[in-house]
Amino acid sequence: MNWKEQYKSLLWLLAGFLFAYFMPISNTTFRNAILEGFILLKWYAQEHVLLCLVPAFFIAGIISVFINQNAVIKYLGFKAKKWIAYSVSSISGTILAVCSCTVLPLFAGIYKRGAGLGPAITFLYSGPAINILAIILTMRILGIELGIARMIGAIIFSIIIGLIMSYIYRKEEEKKSEKQFNIQNVQESKPLWQTAFHFFLFVAILIFANWGKPNMESGFWFFIYSNKWLITGIFGLLLIPLFIFILKLNKILVIASAILVIAIAIIFKEQPTIPFTSAVILMIVILSLSKGEPNEWLGNTFDYAKQILPLLAVGILIAGFLLGSPNNNDNGIIPKEWIYTLVGGNSLFSNFFASIAGAFMYFATLTEIPILQGLINNGMGKGPALALLLAGPPLSLPNMFVIKSVIGFQKTIIYVTLVIIMATITGLIYGYIF
Repeated sequence: MNWKEQYKSLLWLLAGFLFAYFMPISNTTFRNAILEGFILLKWYAQEHVLLCLVPAFFIAGIISVFINQNAVIKYLGFKAKKWIAYSVSSISGTILAVCSCTVLPLFAGIYKRGAGLGPAITFLYSGPAINILAIILTMRILGIELGIARMIGAIIFSIIIGLIMSYIYRKEEEKKSEKQFNIQNVQESKPLWQTAFHFFLFVAILIFANWGKPNMESGFWFFIYSNKWLITGIFGLLLIPLFIFILKLNKILVIASAILVIAIAIIFKEQPTIPFTSAVILMIVILSLSKGEPNEWLGNTFDYAKQILPLLAVGILIAGFLLGSPNNNDNGIIPKEWIYTLVGGNSLFSNFFASIAGAFMYFATLTEIPILQGLINNGMGKGPALALLLAGPPLSLPNMFVIKSVIGFQKTIIYVTLVIIMATITGLIYGYIF
């Protein structure tokens, strides 16, 4: 009998018992914090799981099944040309308008497919950090110098952190690379343009379904926002030839499902998530009835969902309990007033605290800007503002839970520490200059 494991289980049981025994349930602040955790979980489920995570899971499945492992190793592996690997990974955020949680299935997909730790970490950071819409909105609302600093800092951050992680674990990466060398060079089952078309359609659906409302009530960005569901529907219709002629799915089932979704969209034109949900359900049914790669794609998609969703739910509950929900004035167990008073000025402590607070808070895509605007109006310094922008969107407590499940506890701790340290230093320098 492994007594070490038995004692570990006993300690967890003891901790759970002590928490339940001494839980201050009669304390109003404690009860409100618990409620805030569930408010945040409900908000996340309504706003992000269906439109953000579901397409991201399917994209991760595409990476796992349809993208040749040798291609990932060639361009993103440990022995790939660094300027190519890190350039591709660092600018990914300009294409993917994702938050710190939506990027996780994509990160897990490329890492498990053979990408080196450095390029994978660069992608993990840059995905939420270099969102072009967020950069533009930052310039417009918070000032052009802060927007430029955020963009330059995020690109440099992603590359430096990836290089440092790759260097720290270079021996482990070399062993991984040696194993990859023995992988047979299997030909792709489909031409590259077909896989690219497949990938592009789901990325487009992910982007336009989550297109946020711009600050202005006119112009190009507002036009896209006003027609985002029409654009999403057009990309959805392009899945019909993909499913029939490329994936070779049942033609009658695909066409019948498409007609049904169009009918639902006409009936519920004021509630676009209903036809969107219907399309997802019908697609799952069709893929489950198929064989070969389409069925494998669905299986991999479910595997990512099973790995990531439970950890995200736990992380979101804890984040809401500690810090409250972003759309609610009530506090978590940590009062918001404490944060307001701790991020003023441009001291080392205020930048460090802003980096830590940002790293553990959850920011949905673009929500960091109005939150930061409120903090600045309450006396937040310019340095801590940049520190929070550089540490906040790429990280969150739920995000850390999932990263640990992919790369392990030690690598996750080092990654989070590097982000916090670099955000603190950058914020300090920026605050001193401006």
